[in-house]
Amino acid sequence: MGNYVPRLISSQIEEASKYFPVIVITGPRQSGKTSLCRHLYPDFHYVNLEHITTRTNALADPVTFIESLGDKVIIDEVQNIPELLSMVQVRVDENKALRYVLTGSSNFSLLKTVTQSLAGRAALFTLLPFSFKEMSEGNLDHSIERLMWQGQYPGVITDHIPPEIFYRNYYTTYVERDLRDLLNIKNLLAFDTFMRLLASRVGSEFNASGMAREVGVTPKTISEWLSILTTSYIVFPLRPYFNNVSKQLTKMPKVYFYDTGLLCYLLSIASPDKLDGHIMKGAVFENLAICELLKNQYNHSLDPNLYFYRERSGREIDALLVTPDGIDLYEMKAGKVFKPDFKANMEHLKSTIGNVRHTTVIYDGESFAPVSINIRQV
Repeated sequence: MGNYVPRLISSQIEEASKYFPVIVITGPRQSGKTSLCRHLYPDFHYVNLEHITTRTNALADPVTFIESLGDKVIIDEVQNIPELLSMVQVRVDENKALRYVLTGSSNFSLLKTVTQSLAGRAALFTLLPFSFKEMSEGNLDHSIERLMWQGQYPGVITDHIPPEIFYRNYYTTYVERDLRDLLNIKNLLAFDTFMRLLASRVGSEFNASGMAREVGVTPKTISEWLSILTTSYIVFPLRPYFNNVSKQLTKMPKVYFYDTGLLCYLLSIASPDKLDGHIMKGAVFENLAICELLKNQYNHSLDPNLYFYRERSGREIDALLVTPDGIDLYEMKAGKVFKPDFKANMEHLKSTIGNVRHTTVIYDGESFAPVSINIRQV
């Protein structure tokens, strides 16, 4: 607990705890869910279903197991035994004073069960790796290449694990453990090729058929693999913006990684110096900026509502955030010098779709809000 860094989402969770008997926190493995829960609820009984003995006991007799935990409980990685959620539902229905905090690193398997068993009883939150707002000035004092290369996982930032060691083990563990549980992937070499191809096309529209030809599997397999990466918080889709919602759902999304440290590892970028001048630097910077916008939404319990925009002519805007008060437009530029033409596409769209609230360039130079802002201050 000595290295604990306060998380912005904490106030949202504490407020929800006043009204909901169950708090559910999802997010990537090692994003800090356990540390957050134990910091916010130090007097709660804690159990981790990754522990084989604990999991065995819970599977053998779920009812007795839940009843033995007491009235205030943190259950880590609860997706390992989804049957427990039914027991939690029964208990909180019988006693509104009970309090449960549940965490999970598999979005689909956990949330599907939560919506079935705990609808109306649970408040849901997503915790991602650190945002820049959560990092100290000392941590942010590095070059942008260093910040992109090291990523923002607590293990790297607070435990000072060298990024090359952290991400190699993170990726290996994910492939060897999580994927074998989530999907029967027989050809791990093909999957590794898929992962690295996906990294090389970050920020580009996802084409399952084209990628299937390169990897040597079917488009259906590629789509299944992407779904698994999404549900386990490795990547996320960014859909195109259309006034017609059905088009947003059917047109090809872009794909980004939840953390640029893992992205750089998959791109075989061995150091910050190698990233400077790399052909993928602009795409990695764009990924970083998109993630900061996404984290800001999640940390304030807001729906992400992030999109990209592209016209048939090729005119494009990196990010479009829909809010109740209007639409915010963002362009991401990896350089340190602001150029007026950075805003050209946004000004065009502003006159096209209307209801635009702000147009902002996110780059690595001096902030002139709201026209432009340094990425460290997003």
